[in-house]
Parts: sequence; structure tokens; C-alpha cells
Amino acid sequence: MPAARIAGKPAKPRKPSAVVIGGGIAGLLAARELAAAGTDVTVLEATGRFGGCVGSHEVASLTLDSGAESFATRSTAVSDLIHELGLGDRLVEPNPAGAWVQLPEGAVPLPKTGVLGIPADPWAPEVRQALGFWGSMRASLDKWLPASVGTKEDTASVSDLVAARMGRIVLERLVMPVVGGVHSADPAILDVDMVAPNLRRLVAEHGSLAHAVTELRARTKAGSAVGSLAGGMHQLVSALIEELKQSKVQLATDTAVTELLRSDESGKWIVHSATRKWATDAVVVATPGPAAADLLAAPIPELEDIRPEPGHQIKLVTLVLDMPELDTPTRGTGILVAPQTPGIQAKALTHATSKWAWLADEAGPGTHVLRLSYGRMGPAGSNNGGDEEEESRIAAELRDAGEPGKSEPGTDADLLEAAVSDAAALLGVHFTTADLLGSGIVRWQGALPFAAVGQRQRVERARELIGQLPALAVVGSWVAGTGLAAVTADARGSARSLAEKL
Repeated sequence: MPAARIAGKPAKPRKPSAVVIGGGIAGLLAARELAAAGTDVTVLEATGRFGGCVGSHEVASLTLDSGAESFATRSTAVSDLIHELGLGDRLVEPNPAGAWVQLPEGAVPLPKTGVLGIPADPWAPEVRQALGFWGSMRASLDKWLPASVGTKEDTASVSDLVAARMGRIVLERLVMPVVGGVHSADPAILDVDMVAPNLRRLVAEHGSLAHAVTELRARTKAGSAVGSLAGGMHQLVSALIEELKQSKVQLATDTAVTELLRSDESGKWIVHSATRKWATDAVVVATPGPAAADLLAAPIPELEDIRPEPGHQIKLVTLVLDMPELDTPTRGTGILVAPQTPGIQAKALTHATSKWAWLADEAGPGTHVLRLSYGRMGPAGSNNGGDEEEESRIAAELRDAGEPGKSEPGTDADLLEAAVSDAAALLGVHFTTADLLGSGIVRWQGALPFAAVGQRQRVERARELIGQLPALAVVGSWVAGTGLAAVTADARGSARSLAEKL
């Protein structure tokens, strides 16, 4: 009897198989799309947990986000996914009170009518409060400068554009704190056309940066810039894992992939771990950039020429304390720190119980959750292909402005002590470690920002090389960009394209 028939019935066609290397959000989403398309999927995660930079930890009996605590609403990528997973009724927006910025001489409310901290009106009262008279005067010269200033170069960093048109006071007192808080990077390494698309074009059209900011804000949809889930963003991972299990996706933790090869004889991908191997029709590499380059070294040796740089370490310190004095928030939803501010090592503080009503209800009156972040990728050593002399000059200016006192704390004990000291100073209240109900420290290995000058071109070249091999996709923040919105849209789109080829 022909093998294609059993008892007179055609045999079912074999389902294609895929291995996803990496179980962060990008890997889980890729697995979800492939499974939905009828593929047998296996996810291999090197660590003991799934979710990557979306996770949870328990501090003082509260289950809190240990990584990403919100998502950008500039697109519907994450909210669409949340609704698909049945979590739509938990979508929440933050307290609209807004954040503050800590300057060397004190804290002021962060102007709300800006882009990346760039003010739309240099003479607005809150902007003048942050810049001072001479800072606003210099920024207002922007409207008299030729439109070509900051716009004629093929590429420009955020620092290049802002310093040229509005001056270094705007850069240091508004833009650096905002960009450091959002991108964990110095604006000297970020491509302005990536982080604020069309901004330079609008400057060229309208003749001033302030006018361009006004125009760009007018095009932004109304509403909060971020959203979250009541109960924490970590629920997204739990829901994804549950759905993947129901779809019969094989999920393996503590399984580091050691080698990835392409078989000329069978046309399959061969995935090796320390204990076994998989022969599969397709592979999705969902690891950080340097690890992806290592895995792809054999099938794509040319990738070595554009190897992604290792990211800097981001440290998050969560403090839970009984402090009724904070029931009336002193700094809105949090505070961003200008890097030249002496005595403060944190780059930002989030007053989580002020920002999220659900968390305030869960914590109860008088109990407050603070989250401080440390680690900012600066121009020195960033290997971004920019002007090394300019980068060194900016780094020297930061050091002269007080950077020696900002050496990163090393041990967890040092980090906790620094966080308590920073939080007390930033919020204007007195407390010590003895006042804590609990604390937690999480260290994440960040990626080189997708928006770094030259990074887009490197990623385009990497994807061109990857596209030359069949049944292979690469996903994750190093190719998609920073943030859940970018990673979600890219991972789902890449996996769908791969599924169509299978």
C-alpha cells in the first residue's frame, strides 16, 4: 500500500517545525504566531524563567513588575495583543499629574509641551523656571537661525540638533534628563531622526525647532503616552505562557543553545544545546544582539563585521516604605535627574503608588512604592561611529559638572544605600533603610539603543544578510528598537512572514 494512503485515506501532511532560541517577549510572541499558523514550535530559554525584561518580584508582600512597567501607546501593537489575550479589562492609564526634573539647584515640574524635553515655547513659565532667563533667551534665538542649522547633515544626534538651535542649557537641563529616563542613553549617541521622526524635516520647513515641536505634538493622538495593566505588566508573560501551553508549544528553560548550523544535506537547521540537538525546518533567533551574532557566526560569517555592541547594565531598585507624608505626592508621578546634578546617582525615580491607582489601592494608605533606575549609556565608549573628539568633549563636560560623584554603586548593599539616599533627597523627605518595609534589586543587561547613530544602517545590513538564508528570522530589541511596542510589532510581523514561507 502506498505510504501516502492508510485505509484508503490520504495521510496528513507533515507539519513544519520551528525552534525559537530565546524566551523573552519577542521569542514568546514569535512562537505564538508560528503556532497559530500550524507549526510545531519549541522555545529554548537559557535562563530559568521566560519573559526577558518583563518579569515580577515580590517586595514587602506586593507582587511588582521587576522590569518593564508600562508600554508606549504611540501604536496599538501592545493594546491589541492585550485584548487578544483576554486582558483588555485590565488596561489602565497613569496619573496625569506628570513628572518633575531635578536640576542642580532644585526640582521643577517638567514642561509638558515638549518633545524629548525640547520646549515648544522657550518663554512658557514652566520652561523659564527650568532654564532661567538666559537659558530661555538662548533657546528663543532658534527662530532667528537659518533653517539649515542642524538639518543639512545626513545624520545628526539629538545633542547636535538641540545644542545648535537652542543651546546647551536646554540640552543639559531638559533633554538629557528626559532622554536618559526614556532611552537610558545620552542624547549624544541617539539619532534624532530615529527617536523623533520628521522633527528635522519640520525644522527645515518651518524654520525653527520650537515650531517643529509644536507641529509634531499637534500630530500626536490625544491621551496618555503610556499604558499598563492593573496588577502589573508581568501578567502579559503569564497569559502568553498559558496560551502557548494550550497550543502544545514545547517550552524549555535552563537550555542554552551552544551552536546553530545549516545542514546542506537535509536543508534543515541543526540546533545544539549541551545535552541534545534539534533538526528543524525553521529557526527564530530571539536573543540579545551579541549572543545572536555568536549563534549566527557559522551560517553568516559576514555578520561579524557589524557585530552589535554589548549593552550597558541597567539597575532597578524598588523601595517599599511606610511614609504617610507621601500620601500627597511631592514630585507628581516621579522625577528625572539632570546628569550634572551633584550628589544624586540615580537617573530617575518613579513614585509608583502615585503613578498607578491600582497599586496605591493594593498597597494601602501610607504605604508607598518607589522605583529608582541606575545606568545610562553615554557617548564615551559607545562605538557608535560618531565624532570621537565631540564625544570626548561632552563626556569631559559631564565629568566637570559633577560626574566623579556619580560612580555607579557596586554591591547590592551599596546600591540600596544609594537608592535610599537618592530617594530621600529627590522627594524632600527624611528616611533611612530602617524605615523600609522591603526592597528589591534587579539588574538587566540593556541593549545598544536601536536609535544610536548608525545603528539603523547596521541593523538593515544584518537583516539583509539574514534574509539570504531560508527559514531564518531574528527578533528582539536590538533589531526592533527599545520598548514593548516596537518589539511586539516587529516580532509578530517577522514570525508571520516566516510562517508564510513555511
